[in-house]
Amino acid sequence: MNAQERWQHYRTWRFDDEALGVSLDLSRMGLDGAFIDAMRAPLARAFDAMEALESGAIANPDEGRMVGHYWLRDPSRAPTPSLREAIESTVDAVVRFAADVHAGAVSTPSGARFTTVLVVGIGGSALGPQFVSNALRTGRDAMRVLFVDNTDPDGIERTLGDVGDLSTTLTVVISKSGGTKETRNGMLEVKRAYERAGLAFEAHAVAVTGEGSELDRAAVAGAWRARFPMWDWVGGRTSELSTVGLLPAALQGFDVRAMLDGARAMDALTRTKDLRANPAAQMALAWHRGSNGRGERAMVVLPYKDRLELFSRYLQQLVMESIGKELDLDGKPVFQGLTVYGNKGSTDQHAYVQQLRDGVDNFFVTFLEVLRDRAGDDLEVEPGVTAGDYLFGFLEGTRAALSERGRPSITLTLDAVDARRVGALIALYERAVGLYASLVNVNAYHQPGVEAGKKAAGVVIALQSKVLAALRAHGEPRTAEEAAREAGSDDVETVFKILRHASANAQHGVVRARRGDASEPVFCAVRVS
Repeated sequence: MNAQERWQHYRTWRFDDEALGVSLDLSRMGLDGAFIDAMRAPLARAFDAMEALESGAIANPDEGRMVGHYWLRDPSRAPTPSLREAIESTVDAVVRFAADVHAGAVSTPSGARFTTVLVVGIGGSALGPQFVSNALRTGRDAMRVLFVDNTDPDGIERTLGDVGDLSTTLTVVISKSGGTKETRNGMLEVKRAYERAGLAFEAHAVAVTGEGSELDRAAVAGAWRARFPMWDWVGGRTSELSTVGLLPAALQGFDVRAMLDGARAMDALTRTKDLRANPAAQMALAWHRGSNGRGERAMVVLPYKDRLELFSRYLQQLVMESIGKELDLDGKPVFQGLTVYGNKGSTDQHAYVQQLRDGVDNFFVTFLEVLRDRAGDDLEVEPGVTAGDYLFGFLEGTRAALSERGRPSITLTLDAVDARRVGALIALYERAVGLYASLVNVNAYHQPGVEAGKKAAGVVIALQSKVLAALRAHGEPRTAEEAAREAGSDDVETVFKILRHASANAQHGVVRARRGDASEPVFCAVRVS
């Protein structure tokens, strides 16, 4: 294809919306009329499924739930007046609470202003807020924010060390059920830190959770500073524009109404059934083309903007948890998926782009471009050339280098990174994921694999209790095989790992011991003074 042909192809496969400041280039994805014609019927069914979802159909049959994250930014589309009022009043409450914190009307027990927000959550309760925080922070924000997003004790301690003064820190605990163990553990670790500092955790705590949940009950009993709802019709991976994401963003001083406005505008744009006017439908078809509708290629996300660095992590959950399914909607095993990974350009041109150009051909790239380089004055690093010019050059050069090798790519361009466009970006990908799931005939709105992992973790913890009880009862050094037998388990490998972990951390009175010349490690329980 010569330069003129490329230009005509670009014009054919480019979508642009000047009002939103978003454009999409699919000219390097190998789309053609024959493919589009073959996909018209599946796409029509996908549009119908999306329309039913937005109208309040039960979209998560495993739990008998509606899926209503689109109502969050357009409450007028909610299926009942009570839901509409709940959404609107909650946004008002979030904005009002943040303003009161900033003004000092909500203050520390000593009357000082809160200066730091510590968010405790995991998965969708952390990835979205982390992405938005990184995208919109300026260094002059109303409050700084940090995250506890795992049950790693060392990671929690490191974050608490970064917090510094807990007396002026407001902690937001986010968990729909209140029973998510990672979040529960993080909350207990943070609570202990407050208590060690001579502070009442409850006077610094805010809950974002389901009404009547374990966390909600604890917040009521402890008279926490505030409680905000999470609804069962909003999944974690689509919760950024609910209280999950709006509260941390509002506390940082971001314009959350602008985020909602951008998402609402994108929803309206992607609701049309005219393919040429619908960037989400175009993107879903490009994913189908790029992965053969079977996840045969990974989607490599390369944002050429530091502010969007965390977007690939955010998309990993949104896409992979939605699309990665064993069964299709008809109950047939299909083992669907769409792998997402990536990091920022041009940093990673010095890392895995070498393989993308010259190695195994098992991916397509999504380039994320931002037209506006910076808010401040530019600096010429060479005569007539800025650092932003180089960033643009590296993006275009990499795109061309991949295209020369027949490696497909999408380019999504934003005019700038601001609250409205971040909201639009979130909505665009939420809609594309929903449409793509329909195209490959899977349910985007349940996650049985995640629940299976949680149950398996519970089995390990229960086995640990039995093993440690048996070890203490015997009183003599035991091998993992002996300890497993006495605990009534045939899973010697897991028993060995339980004992090794306990002894490495001096937990539960378990220590490594020696017994004769045996090469297999032995463990015993000792009295801890």
